[in-house]
Amino acid sequence: MARVRDIEVHEVPEDVRPVYERFATQYGPFLNQARVFAHRPPALKHIMGLLLDFADEAVLDKRYLEIALVVVSKLNECKYCVAHHAPRLIEQGLANDSVAAILEKEVPGFDDVDHLVRDYAVEVTNNWNYIRDDIFERLREHFTEEQIVELTLRTALCGFFNRFNDAMQISMEDGVVEDLLALGGSEDDLPHAQKPAA
Repeated sequence: MARVRDIEVHEVPEDVRPVYERFATQYGPFLNQARVFAHRPPALKHIMGLLLDFADEAVLDKRYLEIALVVVSKLNECKYCVAHHAPRLIEQGLANDSVAAILEKEVPGFDDVDHLVRDYAVEVTNNWNYIRDDIFERLREHFTEEQIVELTLRTALCGFFNRFNDAMQISMEDGVVEDLLALGGSEDDLPHAQKPAA
């Protein structure tokens, strides 16, 4: 259970309800996250609304997006986000072995662009103020500037979600881990939640 009570859809202002309902039912199994964000309706409306708009536009290939999200979540050891996004990455045609080894130097099943996206996600997460120009030169060979901006934004935003989810101790929705296991994933590949300080 999260550190705050769940806010149900009928408790949020009417203008926010469509975002809440759509995010909870169409974006993926993120209802518990919506219930916590709903304590601040503007955050729910604009942050979840932004994710829905990005999903509608699909400027960035889902494979690359999910690579970045899984990388960031593994680096930050966010069990909630890894459990939610690893199945989405497997659905993009990667084997669970690839997902499990995503932080290794060579990832089985990855091509050069997959590795580039992975490396960029690591840089944005761990080395954001010292990123060298050469990685942008390589990104420009495969992505438009619009896509590079979205990849950067989604990578950085994922770090925010990792911290928010863990700080608020948002619990896993029913069926999320089971979905991962059904796709060949393993609970051993999920970060182990650290016990909160006393």
